[in-house]
Amino acid sequence: MAELWEKSYPPGFDWHAEIKTALLTDEQREAARRWGTKSFIEFGPITLDFVTFDALVERAARGFAALGVKPGVHVALHLPNTPHYPLAFYGVLRAGGVVANLSPLDAERELAHKIALADVSLVVSFAGLDQKLPPPGPNLRIMVATPEDMAPVPPPAIPTDPAERIPFRVLLDPTRPSPGPWPTPAVDDLAVLQFTGGTTGLPKAAMLSHANLTASVSSYDAWGSAPSIGLTPGAEKVLVVLPLFHIYALNTLLLRGMRNGYTLLLKARWDTDDILDTIARDRPTMFSGVPTMFRAIASHPRARQVDFSCFHFCNTGGAPLPMELRDEFEGVADRLLLEGWGMSETSPAGTVTPPQNRKLGSAGLPLPGVTIEIRDLDEPERKLAPNEKGEICIRGKNVTKGYYKQPEETANAFVDGFFRTGDIGYLDDDGFLFIVDRKKDMILSGGFNVYPRLIEEAIYEHPAVAEVIVIGVPDAYRGESAKAFVTLRDGAAAPSLDDLRAFLADKVGKHELPAALEIRDSLPKTAVGKLWKKPLVDEARAQAKVR
Repeated sequence: MAELWEKSYPPGFDWHAEIKTALLTDEQREAARRWGTKSFIEFGPITLDFVTFDALVERAARGFAALGVKPGVHVALHLPNTPHYPLAFYGVLRAGGVVANLSPLDAERELAHKIALADVSLVVSFAGLDQKLPPPGPNLRIMVATPEDMAPVPPPAIPTDPAERIPFRVLLDPTRPSPGPWPTPAVDDLAVLQFTGGTTGLPKAAMLSHANLTASVSSYDAWGSAPSIGLTPGAEKVLVVLPLFHIYALNTLLLRGMRNGYTLLLKARWDTDDILDTIARDRPTMFSGVPTMFRAIASHPRARQVDFSCFHFCNTGGAPLPMELRDEFEGVADRLLLEGWGMSETSPAGTVTPPQNRKLGSAGLPLPGVTIEIRDLDEPERKLAPNEKGEICIRGKNVTKGYYKQPEETANAFVDGFFRTGDIGYLDDDGFLFIVDRKKDMILSGGFNVYPRLIEEAIYEHPAVAEVIVIGVPDAYRGESAKAFVTLRDGAAAPSLDDLRAFLADKVGKHELPAALEIRDSLPKTAVGKLWKKPLVDEARAQAKVR
């Protein structure tokens, strides 16, 4: 029986395409053999071809092995978009370790939580960012990268004092001998711990195997290889501004670029003028971003002077795309802006919009190899019919097996082999997915996951605060931002928004700081006395519509 969405697949697209899985380390070695001296990473004055990158990965793997990285050892990457990230990522995997991704935007307590939860024994950080990490010692080594690491300077020895930070350059010693044959894990073995809000509460570590991640690449490739998409292995230039520690960029840009011989134009941060200059000068053919990036381009006074015809089209994800932004960007760039949906737990393959057949407000069609069902919110074993709203559930080779060290959360996240996303939506008669709400409280701000509970817990430390609820409210630039509703302790003076943000500066990340604060006499509660967010969410949405 054909799936509902198959009839909507344009000619040349095949939902039944083979979804190949492999070891990420094998794909990296094969890329070196296949693409040779073709440029892989371009980062300012630094250019690494596939062969040179492979040689550096070998050095990095030997360095990691000398530091004790082997099967079962978890290494956290706490890095911005510099060549250090892909080198460390593949170096850890070649040595047999598991990568745990940390965000440079995380505050101290979040980093400590994630490092402990993921059983991390080594963190690779960047100069300055490492000050937010827990102190190094016998159970946690800290490695620090600097911008000068790629210069041809002899590397130092590994420090013997575990409390001393390890220079990243240690990894690149060309004289270090190989420890022997590298481990050969199974494709279903753990490769990456990707932090996510899961369906509720504090960040969790989604377990992503080599098979999960390469299956996701295969799904995107099966879609992108269709004649009307026109992506050509070995011929594409990818503008990479999305952070590589995020599943969106990790899979769709780095891992996919590795398999297909793409050149990655790597950017450490977003700068609209630099992005426009890069488009005009280097003529990238692919660009994936979050809505805030496309808003920055569309509203820039120079945008209409730039020729965007180098792009096949542009992709957006990570946060809902306002239709007015889509129209504004397409009017400026004369390129399609196609929306997709996915999650850390799906590596992140989910849906994508066909360029020939777009539906207003839809997140698109399920990718090849991905099955989506809508399940009843109260009876998740019951599959709903087209146009009935319920919980979006997803199945495929790309879907996580669960959350690390959290069996109860894992059990609650699945029904009949489908992952319960916590998102509410429906499939229409043509199989297009529409997302209408989220069960979870997670806020999507500028493409980043923001967890209200973490912010609430930090606000509760303020001496004036009696009760607090944090919700996501519409934000024209970020999509959503955090707003705090607070009641005060008796006799306490009300803090201003600036006062509150200053108080929270060392407790949450900059992207998590509330953009609005409202002091109230009371907060909504359920019949059993629990704080209740829904009335405030409904109120905020109503106010946004009035505006």
